[in-house]
Amino acid sequence: MDIILLERVENLGELGEEVTVKNGFARNFLLPRGKALIANETNRARFAAERDLIEKRNADARSEAEQSGSDLDGAQLTLIRQSSDVGNLYGSVSTRDIVDALAEKGFKVRRGQIKLDQPIKTLGVYEMGVRLHAEVLVNISVNVARSMEEAERQAAGEDVIETIQAEQQGAAAEQASELAEANAETMDAMRDSDY
Repeated sequence: MDIILLERVENLGELGEEVTVKNGFARNFLLPRGKALIANETNRARFAAERDLIEKRNADARSEAEQSGSDLDGAQLTLIRQSSDVGNLYGSVSTRDIVDALAEKGFKVRRGQIKLDQPIKTLGVYEMGVRLHAEVLVNISVNVARSMEEAERQAAGEDVIETIQAEQQGAAAEQASELAEANAETMDAMRDSDY
């Protein structure tokens, strides 16, 4: 289906361009959301007559998004979640969790604006984009930890999962050493008692 874009659409085109898309994409997404018009003579004439108004409306929306984006850009969220000893979360962190955390900080963002390819399933610090407008993308940081202390350590650059694993390996090595010593003492005692 040929359409006329009423705003910039990522990976598709700029305002005013005529592009060909699949029928379902046009009918189910672009047309109902007011992002495009079906490319026919009537709509071409309508677009030409209203182009200045459409461009002004788009510029206003972009400047509003840039204003709100200046506050949001670089925001750091901390989400406390339970996890296993190796850092795998019991559950996951999704766009809904991020939107809720942003709302607590006073930012109004929709789930579809968060650029998260797949849910977060391990502890760590994650950088992601928030698309406030077709032309405005800001970055936020999400720190997923088991406690505030752990979140502070992660924010300082420490890999908490690696530290936990190193501590566990150190404890296991210490236990193995103690067991080896105890076993050696037992063997020595058994040899001494046999003679």
